[in-house]
Amino acid sequence: MSRNERHLLTKSIVLVDDEPELLHMVSEILTREGFESLHAFTSPTEALAFCRTSAVNNESIGLVILDVMMPEMDGNALLSYIRCIATLEHVPAIFLTAKDAPQDRIAGLGLGADDYIAKPFLPQELVLRIMAVLRRCYAEDDPTLDLGYCSVNFDTAEVTRPDGVVMLTAKEHDILRVLAQNRGRIVTIDALCQACWEDSFGYENTLMAHIHRLREKIEQDPAHPQALVTVKGLGYKLIAQG
Repeated sequence: MSRNERHLLTKSIVLVDDEPELLHMVSEILTREGFESLHAFTSPTEALAFCRTSAVNNESIGLVILDVMMPEMDGNALLSYIRCIATLEHVPAIFLTAKDAPQDRIAGLGLGADDYIAKPFLPQELVLRIMAVLRRCYAEDDPTLDLGYCSVNFDTAEVTRPDGVVMLTAKEHDILRVLAQNRGRIVTIDALCQACWEDSFGYENTLMAHIHRLREKIEQDPAHPQALVTVKGLGYKLIAQG
């Protein structure tokens, strides 16, 4: 894990959902992934009070994850109130909700939410999308990836190897980027398909073909990969140098 990724795991996250079981599950998922500062609330008004107190005390909040349908105050209203707090007007926000109709997504994203994740969700998908939001908002601008045998520049989609430079296709770039953002961690096949295809159903064989071609570009011996490894029965893991 890179230094900047470790820094992202220290960001304070506020979780708001009126279902205690789901709130507990999300907290456990993020704790297992290494997130260090989680603040969970079943009450929107208590969450809002916490955000206001944090602002008064100059304590930063890195991300808000909130449900939409809650009895005291719906998620749209809560996000609007949070965004009225001077120091939180640009805080990243993710809706995690059962309301998945197009108009609901448009309403949530129109309020400035950075992502909209429908229930039920895959734990790995949740982590991938949280990390993607955090990287967009806080990550250092480092487009390069050192894989030992070769290096990858994501800005130019170039792989520099001892025998020259080869180009990544658009989909190879997407897949490798997701794996690089989660380097050292297993990314399940389902989560990788979810991240790289809008309609992810039925893309498992296509993914395998892309992985095969990627290995031909980034591995010294594609038949015995050292960087992009298969974790049998689960998915793939990228092992990078830095």
